[in-house]
Amino acid sequence: MDRRSVIKHAGIAGVLAAGAAPAVHAQPTVRWRLTSSFPKSLDTIHGAADVFAKKIGEMSGGKFQVTVHAPGELVPAFGIVDALQQGTVEAGHTAPYYYFGKDDTFALGTAIPFGLNSRQLTAWYYEGNGLKLFREFYDQYNIVNFPGGNTGAQMGGWFRKEIKGPQDFKGLKFRMGGFAGKVLSRLGAVPQNIPGGEIYQALEKGTIDACEWIGPYDDEKLGFNKVAKNYYYPGFWEGGAQLDFYINKKAYNDLSAEYKAMVEAAASYAHTEMQARYDARNPAALKRLVAAGTKVAPFPKTVMDEAFKQAMALYDELSNSNPNWKKIYSDYAAFRRDQNLWFRLPEAAFDRYMQGAKL
Repeated sequence: MDRRSVIKHAGIAGVLAAGAAPAVHAQPTVRWRLTSSFPKSLDTIHGAADVFAKKIGEMSGGKFQVTVHAPGELVPAFGIVDALQQGTVEAGHTAPYYYFGKDDTFALGTAIPFGLNSRQLTAWYYEGNGLKLFREFYDQYNIVNFPGGNTGAQMGGWFRKEIKGPQDFKGLKFRMGGFAGKVLSRLGAVPQNIPGGEIYQALEKGTIDACEWIGPYDDEKLGFNKVAKNYYYPGFWEGGAQLDFYINKKAYNDLSAEYKAMVEAAASYAHTEMQARYDARNPAALKRLVAAGTKVAPFPKTVMDEAFKQAMALYDELSNSNPNWKKIYSDYAAFRRDQNLWFRLPEAAFDRYMQGAKL
């Protein structure tokens, strides 16, 4: 009996019996190492890399294995771009804005002050020009990127002293992740870019006066409320902070089409699940923090207004001096303008009503 006869009369069972298994079963074994910028104790943000690896393993039937490594095991927390360029590891999970020192354009891949929220950023990546533009930008770094999670809008951080106006930022040693420090420094703050696992010690010892990380669930785990009681919002510099899976270009190109599809699917799954975890876990954590004595307050409008003014001035300066920034930011800004025109009608009106309703 020839192969066509087997397929016709025996269906998939006959195909398998005849040795003509689906393509995924014929794939070679692939092993990747993925290094994370985040400590294992943070099951939300570090956990996205674990989800990514687990899904790839499941989809490939164990043929495509990704091992996840914490900062320092293979690569320092902020050393992922260099490691991928050099081929030290095959993949990384990180916040693009950690690498703004190489080019400020990296920041647009995570969050910039008064930028897109999480839904808008996802829309820009998948349905706008975001992914296309960043693929072109990352090509010079030997990297292929995939959206890899979002925190949603973040809190503004923990302060030993109350913030009453922009003047209170003068001389403030503030743990501020990445690019946003450029805006806070224009208010007089002294930004400190410290990895998540080292922030508590710096705050406890007084090396810094204030810190921000993400929001209640992670901040409670890191213990910031034990050494600072004033908790401000919003983190106007991170209205929707996106993480990325960075893949070494050669490692990605060497994959079969099936394995490439698995990488894309696993990244998308992790991207969605990460924010779902934060949205589900932050409310209870906030209640616990308040019960333990945390003072929650909004930043004064004068702080927001001055920061907005300084952010827009910085973006104009960068557009005049950095062609990479100008190319991507001009598209980003146009998308942001249209998104806010839309969001302020149904989304904002619905949210305002529901947040004022007695539930």
